[in-house]
Amino acid sequence: MSLVDFSSDAFITAFFLYCFAFLFYVLAIAGKKWSNRDPLKHEKRWGRIAFITSSLGLAAHLTFFFTRWAGSGQIPTSNMYEFMTFLGMAIMIAFTIVYAIYRKALLGMFALPLTIIIVAYASVFPQDVQPLIPALSSVWLKVHVTTAALGEAFFAVGFAAGLMYLLRVIDFKGKTKEEKRAEFWVEFSLYSIVLLVGFIIAVFAFRGMGYETEFIQEKSTIDAKGIESTVSETVIYYMPSIVKPYNSDIVKYESFLGMDKPLFEAPSWMTGVNSGRKLNTVIWSIISGSILYGLLRLVFRKPLGAVIHPMMEGIDPEDLDEISNRAIAIGYPIFTLGALIFAMIWANIAWGRFWGWDPKEVWALITWLYYSAYLHFRLSRGWQGRRSAWLAVIGFVIVLFTLVGVNLVIAGLHSYSGT
Repeated sequence: MSLVDFSSDAFITAFFLYCFAFLFYVLAIAGKKWSNRDPLKHEKRWGRIAFITSSLGLAAHLTFFFTRWAGSGQIPTSNMYEFMTFLGMAIMIAFTIVYAIYRKALLGMFALPLTIIIVAYASVFPQDVQPLIPALSSVWLKVHVTTAALGEAFFAVGFAAGLMYLLRVIDFKGKTKEEKRAEFWVEFSLYSIVLLVGFIIAVFAFRGMGYETEFIQEKSTIDAKGIESTVSETVIYYMPSIVKPYNSDIVKYESFLGMDKPLFEAPSWMTGVNSGRKLNTVIWSIISGSILYGLLRLVFRKPLGAVIHPMMEGIDPEDLDEISNRAIAIGYPIFTLGALIFAMIWANIAWGRFWGWDPKEVWALITWLYYSAYLHFRLSRGWQGRRSAWLAVIGFVIVLFTLVGVNLVIAGLHSYSGT
């Protein structure tokens, strides 16, 4: 067995350990109502078991990372699969650090699902070792990507604690416009998470069915001398094609539920790598996630926020507010070093300039400015509680768009990370 194959086994082991750890964290919190022993002792006992399990999962994840690195000869952060697996590992590192400080088992109920979703999302992408392009063959890649991802991981923990705070303090039975509005946006946040889960389920379902549709796409390019040329590229879909690539023809189409051709074509302004296929994936994410959300609403017969809210009773909201702020305060300087300073050094080495207004660079700057504003309002304006929690939630949405959305809409020098 090669090291790369062994790393894949370690990755699967980490995923299942994270799943078990999440269940133990749920048992630690929700199980207090049915436990015959002291609730605090119950939470402490199962919280310890959950933390040990999640730590074993992190150890397996680290094993995956280093054995894949040794087996491939390059740091495993060069494509979307490797980067998202690293981000999931970084979130677990950040969670472990924050948990060691505060010892709040409830944090695991929200941080672990985030890790599980990201790890499952990573598994959607091709897992083969891909050779590095010249721009990536630099030690500064290792420094830039790892520190940027670690900073984003602490933002993720801040997001989890911020969302927990909102679920704790919002009155889901309130009748005022303010409470109704707050309930709607929290429910929308949970709905967005369910969309991602639905996407993962849909991808693996169609992959298990062996679904495949093929297109030939014509692309026009203009070189430095102004000469236009046309190239043909093959685009393969692994989910039923609702939207086909721009300026493409069908080579092979598998019908699904009576749909024997795409409903429409991707717009020409979407120039990211495989943008048509990604738009098709987004549409399927909305469809499958909405179906999953509807089923959950039918089962519980009330909003998901109202289902989770009772589990938050007895939790001091000020602790959640402090955890969210502390996580973001730790992540901010790390992100500053990784996403800005180290990134500019690497850009100068790879492309001969420190800054070039590449879409990913611009959105990294927007992310940094946003969290700068968060800390400014927190420290100088005294924005705490709900305001701070909403900023933490919105901030991580910006992070996710920087990681995923930019590659869908706009082509740039970082487009390789979306393949």
